Amino acid sequence: MSRRTKVLRIITRLNIGGPAIHTILLTEQLDPARFESLLVAGSTTPTEGDMLHLARRKHVAPHAVAELGRELNARDDLVALQKLYQLMRRERPQIVHTHMAKAGTLGRLAARLARVPVVVHTYHGHVFHSYFSRPKTALFLAIERVLARATDRLVVVGEQQRREIAAYRIAPLHKLVAIPLGLELEPFLAVQGPSGHLRAELGLGAATPLVGIVARLVPIKAHEDFLAAAARVRAALPEARFVVLGDGERRQELEALAKQLGLGAAVRFLGWRQDLPDLYADLDVVALSSLNEGSPVALIEAMAAGRAVAATNVGGVGEVVKDEVTGLTVPPRSPERLAEAMVRLLRDPALRARLGTAARIEVYPRHSVRRLCADVANLYVETLAARGILC
Repeated sequence: MSRRTKVLRIITRLNIGGPAIHTILLTEQLDPARFESLLVAGSTTPTEGDMLHLARRKHVAPHAVAELGRELNARDDLVALQKLYQLMRRERPQIVHTHMAKAGTLGRLAARLARVPVVVHTYHGHVFHSYFSRPKTALFLAIERVLARATDRLVVVGEQQRREIAAYRIAPLHKLVAIPLGLELEPFLAVQGPSGHLRAELGLGAATPLVGIVARLVPIKAHEDFLAAAARVRAALPEARFVVLGDGERRQELEALAKQLGLGAAVRFLGWRQDLPDLYADLDVVALSSLNEGSPVALIEAMAAGRAVAATNVGGVGEVVKDEVTGLTVPPRSPERLAEAMVRLLRDPALRARLGTAARIEVYPRHSVRRLCADVANLYVETLAARGILC
């Protein structure tokens, strides 16, 4: 039996969200007969929440590099670079695969210093607009263009993002490969009707219109637009109620904004939850108000659960939500348009049912973890072969 190919997978941090789920599932499920996977992760901040519960459940024990974090810090970054280099020299991986910006920078530098044969980086989204100031964004673009030349393959989560990254002149199209996100969708596919759990928790009847948003409470998700839309929905449907699932640095600010908008008890902030299939089951509409997205995990989960979605058409959203076919899309920074979409869905149960059924077909099996692992395994084999290495 030939020796397994060792893969060192590095992610900036296992904060709640798609990249953490993606890397944990890949580490667990990438064909163990052919690949030996080691996951390396930095540290999360107290307000983010983490996915360590998923790692434990999947029997994945991440190697911690505490100095690897989101923010720029010259001392910590140098220490993290040294630790990654030493780890690579000790483990001798054939492939280093990095995820998220900071891990992508330090991990790829360490891999080239350690003479790792194949280096791959995944863009789960990007920070090239709507995140930082113009000078900081220009700096990140310059860094990414240099790093791309030291990377064998660049993975994006959809064709739209592939074209977008190429348009930023980070790398030519032939170096970019689109591999859609893969998730464990079976618990969401099992949803066949309301669970009643969320509505009982909130003290709501089965007929009360209920809209939810599932996202980190950070600026890029633009929850202020969701809340502004909710206020407009309430003007048209006073009985409507709203839930915000997620947590983050903006929680107090957004709770105060909800009060200012007169939403009061009509909106509930529920923090992070692990019972998402039951929660989605009780939502009439799932919304997203983001300004930038890679591949929208919450929408994929909601669609697998057969929910009707209303979302801003940014980044990779349009590749998942086909307007009027698998959901409704609106421009970003348009709470009035988002409110119109929500009201339309809440008033039309037949439309919700039609879109929800089509949505489920759209995301599965296209976004299954089995498909993801097959695609990544093929990418590794092809890239190693191009280097003259058999797998």
